Amino acid sequence: MSDRTISASKRPEEIALDAALRPRTLTEMIGQDKLRDNLRILIEAAKHRKETLDHILLYGPPGLGKTTLAAVIANEMGANLKVTAGPVIERAGDLAAILTNLSGGDVLFIDEIHRLGRAVEEILYPAMEDFALDIVIGKGPSARSIRLKLPRFSVIGATTRLALMTSPLRARFGAVYRFDFYTKEALESIVTRAAALLKVPISTDGAKEIALRARGTPRIALRLLRRVRDYAQVRADGSIDAAVTDAALRLLDIDDLGLDDLDRQVLRSIIEKFGGGPVGLETIGASISEESDTIMDVVEPYLLQLGFLERTPRGRTVTVRAYQHLGLTPPATLTTSQASLFVNNLPAEAE
Repeated sequence: MSDRTISASKRPEEIALDAALRPRTLTEMIGQDKLRDNLRILIEAAKHRKETLDHILLYGPPGLGKTTLAAVIANEMGANLKVTAGPVIERAGDLAAILTNLSGGDVLFIDEIHRLGRAVEEILYPAMEDFALDIVIGKGPSARSIRLKLPRFSVIGATTRLALMTSPLRARFGAVYRFDFYTKEALESIVTRAAALLKVPISTDGAKEIALRARGTPRIALRLLRRVRDYAQVRADGSIDAAVTDAALRLLDIDDLGLDDLDRQVLRSIIEKFGGGPVGLETIGASISEESDTIMDVVEPYLLQLGFLERTPRGRTVTVRAYQHLGLTPPATLTTSQASLFVNNLPAEAE
């Protein structure tokens, strides 16, 4: 479920607070330094030429700030931001209605752009390339095509699955940027800034503890901060330090590396039911009553990042690190095989 879906049930003050937590300019944005530098050049060049921005494609794991950055870009350009999502645009007519309501210089943000239908994409191609909308009037032999001119606008597309985008659509973006996971230092700064806006006292150690368990993702860091704030107000003196953070997150079954119950279920299932692997995603999902897509998109990236999981041609395999983190003794065969693999991958002079 997206933030946009649940926002309708939020109180006005909560919506205002969410908006306040989001940066409004590239200077306020923390992390993604290389991406911000490239965007700053792109924006300043477009403003200097008094042109609209090139179409921009943002891709990367969920929760890293693609939607927030789209709002920042529109604000930096002094443009209106129109927001929609790929799954919402079901028919070509839906997109045509959106495009004909745009004004000159507007920024159209399309979230989950990889989920646009083929018929919808066919309408988007000439709109992005020629700023024109091709409409067919009538049916059969009497049908005729009319081309409507559109004001110049910019499309910002966001996707978590770049490979699912068609090549013609990808080719129509003049700038393509990838989001990386955030460093612990950047997340610590994000948590500290958000705590100040929430008017919650937080120590350096408390912010660091939340950052360590945020899986490199600002959305998770802010969610954890809210839950720790609740715990601090109910079971402590209202301020957040390392001890309060640790107690609050352990109550939520989030360990010191940020693994939650689902992560540990996946690892334990592979270890206890399938001898540590290799085992396929569908089988893992069936063993814990979870969708394989959820495991692949939500669980697996962070476990791979930690080195707890390996992808092999035959399936997923748990590493020695995962055994050690769970307090389990790895099989001698696994320890030996991974040690030999490490030696075989060393440069010749290191051997």
